Amino acid sequence: MSEIADPILSVRDLKVYFQVRDAKDWPWSASRTLKAVDGVSFDIRAGETLGVVGESGCGKSTLARAVLNLIPATSGSIRWMGQEMNGAAPQDWLRVRKDVQIIFQDPLASLDPRMTIAQIIAEPLKTHKPELPKTEVIERVQAMMARVGLTQHQINRYPHEFSGGQCQRIGIARALILEPKLIICDEPVSALDVSIQAQIINLLKDLQQSMGLALIFIAHDLAVVKHISKRILVMYLGHEMEVAQKKALYASPRHPYTRALLSAIPIPDPELERKKVIQLLHGDLPSPIDPPSGCVFRTRCPQAIERCAVEVPALRRLSADTEAACILAERTDDNGDRHDDQRS
Repeated sequence: MSEIADPILSVRDLKVYFQVRDAKDWPWSASRTLKAVDGVSFDIRAGETLGVVGESGCGKSTLARAVLNLIPATSGSIRWMGQEMNGAAPQDWLRVRKDVQIIFQDPLASLDPRMTIAQIIAEPLKTHKPELPKTEVIERVQAMMARVGLTQHQINRYPHEFSGGQCQRIGIARALILEPKLIICDEPVSALDVSIQAQIINLLKDLQQSMGLALIFIAHDLAVVKHISKRILVMYLGHEMEVAQKKALYASPRHPYTRALLSAIPIPDPELERKKVIQLLHGDLPSPIDPPSGCVFRTRCPQAIERCAVEVPALRRLSADTEAACILAERTDDNGDRHDDQRS
C-alpha cells in the first residue's frame, strides 16, 4: 500500500480516564482520576500493521478497547474511514463493527463454552447478516475454518476439546468471518507456547496478505512485534514514548525506554548474549493515579535531568522514520547528521 493513502483509522489525542476510590476512603471522599490513556495519536492504513508495545499496565489494552468503543473515551478523536466515531450513536457503531474486529488475549476464555465451534464462528454473521440462509452460513464457516487451519470434522466440537493454539485459531476465524478491514490483536500469542506463537503470527501474516487486512498488534514483547509490524508505537503509563518504522526503531531507538525494552530481548548467539549490556529499569511502574510530574518516565530513566521533572516532552519528529517524546533525544537531518538542539 502507498504511504500517501488515506488512513482507514485516525486517532488523535485520545484520553481514557477513570474515576476511582480506594477501599479505605470514606463514602464522601472525592474520587481520584486514573489516567489509563493520556493523549495517544496514530494513523493506520489499509494493509498496514501497527505494533503497540509496553509493560503491563501501560494502557495498551485500554487503548484498543477505547478505539472499539468497548469502553468510552474521555476525549479525543476516533475517525473511521473519515467518520468521527467518538460519541457516535449505537447504530452508527453497529455499522462499523463488521469492519473492525478484535482477537483477545486468552483464547479459551474468549469463547463461550456452551456453544459449538460452528455457532461461535457463525455468531457475527447472525448479528450483522441475518438475511443469509443457514446453508450459506455453514458454507462460510467451513471455508473460514479451513482458512485458519481447522478441519470440517471439528465443527460440532466445544472449546474445551481444543488446545490453546486451536482455540486462538477459532477466535481468528470468528474475527475474520465478516471479512473486516481492521483486526485489533490484543496480545493474541502471550498465552501460547513459543512454537505455537510462531504459527499464529505466520497465520496472521498470511491472512493479512490474502485479505488486505490492517492490524493493530498489541504485545509486551518487542521480539514478537518485530516479526509482524511495519510501524511500532511504544507506550509507557498511558503516553506515547516513541513511534517509528520497524527498521529504524530496532536499528537506532531514540527513547531510553525503548532502548531498555530492546536490551531485554534474548540473542540466540550465546557469545553475543553474554556480551550484551542489559539496561535495567529501577523501581516499579508508577501508579497512573499519581504519575510523576514532567516526563512520566523520569523516575526510572537513567538519563533524567532536572528539566525532566518540570517539562512534559511532546512527541516530536527526530528523523524521517522516527518520533520520540524525550527532551534529550537528538534530531537527525536528511543527511544523517545529529543535532543537539533540545538540551538545556
